[in-house]
Amino acid sequence: MIKLSIATIIAVIIFFGNLQAQSLAPVIPKGPQYSKSKSAVSIPLDSTVVTSNSMFIPDVVETKHIAKLRKGTLSYTAQSGYIQLKDEEGNPKGNVFFMAYIANSPDKNRPLTFAFNGGPGSASVWVNLGFMGPKRPVLTDGGDAAYPYDYTDNPETWLDKTDMVFIDPISTGYSRAVTGEDPKQFHGFVEDVQSVADFMRLYVTKYERWNSKKYIMGESYGTPRAAGLVQYMQNRYSMYFDGVIMLSSILNMQTARFEIGNDLPYHLFLPTYTATAFYHKQLDEDLQKDLQATLKEVEHFANTEYLLALNKGSDITDQEFEEITRKLARYTGLSAAYIKETNLRINIHKFCKELRRDEGITVGRLDSRSVGRDYDDTGERTEFDPAGKTAGTFASALNHILRAELNYKNDLPYDFSGSVHPWNYNNVQNKYLNASELLRQAMAKNPDLKVWVIAGYYDLATPYHAAEYVFKHMNLRPEQSKQVSFTYYEAGHMVYMPKNCMIKLNLDADEFYKKK
Repeated sequence: MIKLSIATIIAVIIFFGNLQAQSLAPVIPKGPQYSKSKSAVSIPLDSTVVTSNSMFIPDVVETKHIAKLRKGTLSYTAQSGYIQLKDEEGNPKGNVFFMAYIANSPDKNRPLTFAFNGGPGSASVWVNLGFMGPKRPVLTDGGDAAYPYDYTDNPETWLDKTDMVFIDPISTGYSRAVTGEDPKQFHGFVEDVQSVADFMRLYVTKYERWNSKKYIMGESYGTPRAAGLVQYMQNRYSMYFDGVIMLSSILNMQTARFEIGNDLPYHLFLPTYTATAFYHKQLDEDLQKDLQATLKEVEHFANTEYLLALNKGSDITDQEFEEITRKLARYTGLSAAYIKETNLRINIHKFCKELRRDEGITVGRLDSRSVGRDYDDTGERTEFDPAGKTAGTFASALNHILRAELNYKNDLPYDFSGSVHPWNYNNVQNKYLNASELLRQAMAKNPDLKVWVIAGYYDLATPYHAAEYVFKHMNLRPEQSKQVSFTYYEAGHMVYMPKNCMIKLNLDADEFYKKK
């Protein structure tokens, strides 16, 4: 028989007690769960120039400027640099780069808006230089790049109503995991929300903005990040927000996943297929007269006859199949023969290739008004998205502005689209990410939280009807629904690219920030 000492018995009891406590721990951690790996020793940086992913970071650079507004001017301070994320033992984990524009105002409680793009993997350059910041690349009125590349003052900047902080999540822009740290610890829905939240808390604390009205603005994948943030910030740090702005919203990933067994996207994408066909003049003459009237007709069909037909599956009768085929052909500009081949289920990528195939032309996904040409006209999908033609002028403007105007020196490459994949969705294994429930929880806990949803009619990445569907299925109470507003633009995914839409967006923002 084995004899155990009293000390051994106590140790065993403590061990199993701790094990049981761990098994009962909450699924969602209470704070950022950074990797426990030991940081590598890094060489100190030059005092002004960043040359590596070192744990040693220079001070934030601040410069003074004058913004030219729609009416008059406004002096402001630009901030460029890093805030470092550390674990609770003080070990550096990641350097988050940001650019901020702070009005030189006596009002210390002025609204503060945190803004970012999506991806996941996109830097915040698009929302910064695209419409919110005080500078913008020179573009055509339609939003295309103008050559030679240049930039100018942006009179539609939101600086007249809010200070702004543009965040590049880890592995995008200049943001990096510290040397010796695994960047994967930041690459996932939960990990991303916690690290961005950690940055926001540190910024608000460092610059003494806890009393400011606070807003979050996210574009595309930035919208589920925004939903996660507003809920997490309330629960973790008791930081409440006045408003959340959802630009090109995709809170429920199921609405945009064309996978076998998931019929949800087909009827939600249909109105945007129609808007696209309308723009390219592929519809019957009676449908080409009024976009709004046509979309209203198609939305009704999508939500009734078409949805019922999809739901019937193989129980659909031959007569019903023929009638739905005829109407889909009428509303999409595609041939009845092709629609039959799809079994009434039109994939977005195939649509972009098929709509004008007989002309050898493809249409864009991010902006379905744009056109391109592939190597040949066969195949099911386009070679590239012809909507992405402005990256060069944005890169030129950002890199020049940072060094020449903001006096910020960094020799790392600015990653517009960082390497963050595979993205970790372990929090929703065997499910689709649905961040709308996080937003609902935040709205329930904070009745004053306002939500603004911005949608483009020609956005085939995050269609407007899908965004409407998600908010209608959040089970919001009547008083909560009143806190949600939608605005629509004749634009694509980046609704701010056409000049007239950027002006309208700024006017709509005036109203949003004024709301009580």
